[in-house]
Amino acid sequence: MKKFKARKDEEIIADLTKASHAYRGVRKVFLADGDAMVLPTKRLLTILKAIKGILPSVTRVSAYCLPRNLKKKSVQDLKLLKENGLGILYVGAESGDDLVLEKVNKGETYASTVEAVKKVNEAGIRSSMMILNGLGGKKYSEQHAQNTARLLNECQPSFAATLVVSFPLGIERFKQGWDGDFELLDQPALFREIEMMLEYTQLQSTIFRSDHASNYLVLKGVLGKDKEKLLQQVRGAISHPEQAQLRQEWQRGL
Repeated sequence: MKKFKARKDEEIIADLTKASHAYRGVRKVFLADGDAMVLPTKRLLTILKAIKGILPSVTRVSAYCLPRNLKKKSVQDLKLLKENGLGILYVGAESGDDLVLEKVNKGETYASTVEAVKKVNEAGIRSSMMILNGLGGKKYSEQHAQNTARLLNECQPSFAATLVVSFPLGIERFKQGWDGDFELLDQPALFREIEMMLEYTQLQSTIFRSDHASNYLVLKGVLGKDKEKLLQQVRGAISHPEQAQLRQEWQRGL
C-alpha cells in the first residue's frame, strides 16, 4: 500500500550520519525500501560514495532490483557501482514462465530477466534470484517449475531462494487476473513443485535457500553439488511429512 518516492540526497546523507553516531563497525547496508536501481547511475554513485565516506567500515551494499530498471544501465554503469561498493542485487524473478508472469501482472518476461541478470553477472555484482513457490496454482504448477528451472540455468545466479506465495491484499483480489484458473496448492503440491524445479536445475555453484519464514520446509545447499541431497529432503517431506520437521502454520510469520 506504500507509494514509492525517491528521497533527496540530503535526507539520505542525514540518515547515514545519524547511523554513524548510533552504530559502530557497520559492515552491510541495504538500500531500502523500494527498488533503488530505478535511480540514475549518477545518483546511486553519490549515495554509494556517501556511504563509503560516512560509514568507512561498510564492506557491502545491496539492493532490490526489477529487471526493467536495468534496461538503461550499461554493464559499465554497473561496474562503476560495484567499484563503489554495490555487492549484490536481489532480483524478484518470481517465475520463469511468461504466462504466469502475465497473469500476475509482473511486467517482466523470461527474456527481460535473463538480460538483466546476465548484465549483473558480467559486471561482477552478485545476483540473488527470488522465486515464488505456488505462484502458478495447480493448473500451471508444472510449467512454472520447469521454466523457472530453465531461467535459473540460463542466469546461473550467485544465490537463489524460494518463498511460498502469499496474498497481502487477499487471495480473492489475486484471483481476479486468472479468469477462474487459480487454485491454491496444498502443502504436498508445494513440495512436488519444488522437487520438479530442483530436478530440472543444471546449476554450477548457486547457493540455494528455502528458509524464508513463509516456507514449510527449510532447505539449504549449493546447486548443483547438493542437488541430490536437497531432492532427498523434499521427497522425504512428501512421503513422511511427520518426520520432516516442517514449520507449523503459526511458525511461518506471514
